[in-house]
Amino acid sequence: MPVLHSLRRAAVVLLLAAATLYAAPARPAAADEPGWTAEPATGAASTAVRPYFYLAGAPGTVLEDRLALANTTDRERTITLRGADAYNTADGAFAVRPATPGAGAAAAAGAAGAGSWISFGTATTVKVPPRTRAVVPFTLTVPPASPPGDHPAAVIATEGGHEVGVRVHLRVGGPTLAALTVEDVAVRGRGAAAVIAYTLVNRGNVALTPELRIRAEALVGEPADPPRGRTPPVELLPGQRVELTEPWPGAPAFDRVRVTLTVTAPGGARAVATGTRWLVPWGLAGWTGGGLLGLGATTAAALYLVRGRRPEPGPAPAPGGPSAAGPTPPAPHHELTGAAR
Repeated sequence: MPVLHSLRRAAVVLLLAAATLYAAPARPAAADEPGWTAEPATGAASTAVRPYFYLAGAPGTVLEDRLALANTTDRERTITLRGADAYNTADGAFAVRPATPGAGAAAAAGAAGAGSWISFGTATTVKVPPRTRAVVPFTLTVPPASPPGDHPAAVIATEGGHEVGVRVHLRVGGPTLAALTVEDVAVRGRGAAAVIAYTLVNRGNVALTPELRIRAEALVGEPADPPRGRTPPVELLPGQRVELTEPWPGAPAFDRVRVTLTVTAPGGARAVATGTRWLVPWGLAGWTGGGLLGLGATTAAALYLVRGRRPEPGPAPAPGGPSAAGPTPPAPHHELTGAAR
C-alpha cells in the first residue's frame, strides 16, 4: 500500500507540472522581435511623423537630415547604417540594392546612384543603449554633374539579420520631364483566368504614379470590358521598366479581341498601345486541330490510291531495235539507175 500511495502522489505531481508548462505562454524568439525601429527624426518643436526623407537641391550642394533609432529592449543594440540605390522590381515593387564591396570607388567614378551620395561619417555603426532613442545625422552630397530630376534612394539600418529601410526622395534641381510608354500589350489565358499583360517604361526623369484606362473590342460580340480606369499600385521610378497584368474575367470565350490601353500620369505623360488576339476554347481548338489533321491524312491517302492505280510505263525501246508495238515492216527499196554504189 505505501508503494501504491507513493506512485499516485508522483503521478499527481507530474500532471500538475505538465499543466503548468502547458498554461505558460511561449516566449517569442528574439529574431521575431527586432526590438528597435528606424525612422526620420522630427524637429524639437514638431510632433509630425515623417514617413520618408524628402531632400531637394542643386547639383554640387550638400543636404543634411537625421535618422532616429529607438531601442525598446533591455539590452544594447549595435546597428549598422548605409545608403542604398532604389529601383523597381519586374512586377513594380520598390526595392533597394544590396551592399556591395567597392561602393566608394563606384561613387567616385560617378557610376553609382543616390544611395552612394549618403554618408554617416564615422557613425556607420551605432550602439544604442537599452530603452534609448538615438538621433544620427547624415549628409547627402549631390555631385556637380548630377542630372536633374528624381534620384530614388534609401537609408538602410541593419542589426542581427534584421533590416529596416527608410525611403529618400531626392529631387535635383533643373528641368523635369514626365514621359512614359506602354508596350507589349497582350491577352493571356482564357475564360475567367484571362488577363491583360502590358509593360510600362518611365522615359522621363521624375517618378510617376500612372493611371490606366482599358478599352476592349470584339470582332463578333460585345465583350465585357475590364476595369475602365484604375491606378496600378506602383510608383514607376525614372528609367525603370515594369511588367503588369490586369484581370479580365469577362473575356469572350470565342472571338477576336482588340485591347487598347491608355496610360496617363501627372505632368502630362500619356501613352497608348493596342494588342489583338483570337480567343478560342481549348476544346474547340483541339477539335479543330484534330479535324485538320484528319483532313490532311485523308487527302494524303487519296492521292496515294490514285497514284497506285496508274499503269506503270514500260521500258524504253533500245536504239535501232524493234518497238514495243511489234516489228516494223521494211521500207520499199528503190534503185536509181546510174547512182553511185
